[in-house]
Amino acid sequence: MSKLKKFLTNTRIIILIVALLLAAIAIHPTLNDDGVAIRSVARNSSAAIAGFESPGPNVHPTQREVILKVDNQPVTDEESYHSLVDGLEPGDQVTITTNKKTYFVEVKPLYNITYLDEYENVTHEAYNETLNETVNVTVQQQKTLREVIGAEDIGLSVYARPINNVRKGLDLEGGTRVLLKPDEEVDEEELDIIIANIKQRLNVYGVSDIVVRPTRDLEGNAFISVEIAGVNKDEVRELLSQQGKFEAKVGQETVFLGGNDIAYVCRTADCSGIDPQRGCGQGADDQWHCSFRFSITLEPDAAERQAAATKDLDVIMEEDGEGYLSKNLSLYLDDQLVDELRISSGLKGSAQTQISITGGGSGGTQQEAMQNTLDNMKQLQTVLITGSLPVKLNIVKTDAISPALGRTFVKNIMLIALLAMLAVVVVVFIRYREWRISLPMIITMLSEVIILLGIASLIGWRLDLAAIAGIIIAVGTGVDHQIVIADETFKKRAEALSWQDKLKRAFFIIMAAYFTTLVAMLPLWFAGAGLLKGFALTTILGVSIGVFITRPAYATILETLINK
Repeated sequence: MSKLKKFLTNTRIIILIVALLLAAIAIHPTLNDDGVAIRSVARNSSAAIAGFESPGPNVHPTQREVILKVDNQPVTDEESYHSLVDGLEPGDQVTITTNKKTYFVEVKPLYNITYLDEYENVTHEAYNETLNETVNVTVQQQKTLREVIGAEDIGLSVYARPINNVRKGLDLEGGTRVLLKPDEEVDEEELDIIIANIKQRLNVYGVSDIVVRPTRDLEGNAFISVEIAGVNKDEVRELLSQQGKFEAKVGQETVFLGGNDIAYVCRTADCSGIDPQRGCGQGADDQWHCSFRFSITLEPDAAERQAAATKDLDVIMEEDGEGYLSKNLSLYLDDQLVDELRISSGLKGSAQTQISITGGGSGGTQQEAMQNTLDNMKQLQTVLITGSLPVKLNIVKTDAISPALGRTFVKNIMLIALLAMLAVVVVVFIRYREWRISLPMIITMLSEVIILLGIASLIGWRLDLAAIAGIIIAVGTGVDHQIVIADETFKKRAEALSWQDKLKRAFFIIMAAYFTTLVAMLPLWFAGAGLLKGFALTTILGVSIGVFITRPAYATILETLINK
């Protein structure tokens, strides 16, 4: 009883207990894994209209909204969720119950659009930077005939419900990491602009669970690391590599650019998608080719530039009686011509704000060509909305890991960690033949891991394989230091020394090793364009936790149990 009292009243033990309690609160472990967590909500989708919102980047994993039921049918995992929503028909109304509220979602139909030779006035909202407010814009829009061909996806991206607040990186959860390098030297301000633009593009594209951060290598070269955990989006990697400089020219004169010159870009099914007039067809190269079409609204200044560029052009009459201007509207993306649109004679010198944009894509099959065409359309729409990047970005490195492989990594890491701890305990017990040395060692190792995971959960650090390696190094260093403490304590030549002197000798060796490790890890913080930052961070945190919290507590436990 006296030893227990000594434990509970010792300052080192109290600090360890408090640190463990705070870590447990930060990790917030739970055994409830029913349901699926919402990763992101697609814009303008049925779910977004019903009130679903994408989780913010700083939301803890256990605080994410979780889908529990679909039409009162329980959702236990991703497979059960998809089995309940994949068979929905257009117009179906489905009730989705989450841990926060109940939503009523009406499934939107998927249309095949046919454009008619008639026009109508359409009013929509657009942001006017001069007035710094949202205003109503009325434009003429070509009438369309819509034919329902299926049901749109309701727009929810889900994944297995988190059972703690430890964030896993793409190595453990699966996903894509893209390392980008600017094509030219950029300062900090330009780098911040590029990062903000990338985040906006990915958000517009429908990706919300992302990490975009700047980093530099040992030579001072700037890089941008983009991590998209839990998803595999090849089209996003392609989007990131493009500078996205969009120009529309009449002859050699630029009439409008992507970004500020665009008041509105249609991305809904009623005015964007596969162009039914041009459709899809198989060419002489046995490849399928499809065309897309969507409408945009220009700002008044851009419309005036277009009017000025067309007012002096000649009108050429076709055999069918239609008149067109002598020059086309040429569309350039990153200085590459992507399409040319003939300009109707009725637009000569007219400040028309409503423009129809077309383009295309190809593939080995009709389905592949349609998918590539829609991907190209989404990329072009995103560039029109966000504008161009200050510089072109080059893809330096791309890593893609499947979620299934990530889950296998987690299982193997936990198994190997358990076997390693048992092996250490067995070897230590064989060496000293004393359970009062090996048992505190297990407690100390577990305490270091728990506190380190608690700090990672608190600061939102994502654990990847590099970070796991850092944890192993920290725990291994801790075992080495604990053996130093035990060895110094039991040396025969040191038996005449007091416990305080023995511990001073041990901690002199420990502190020397600690500062050596600290100095060695600092260069790795910047090495590999920041890809080793997780290793350096977890190693520094782990050895610091050990030196200042767990290892002094281990020495106290050892002294209390062994000292007679």
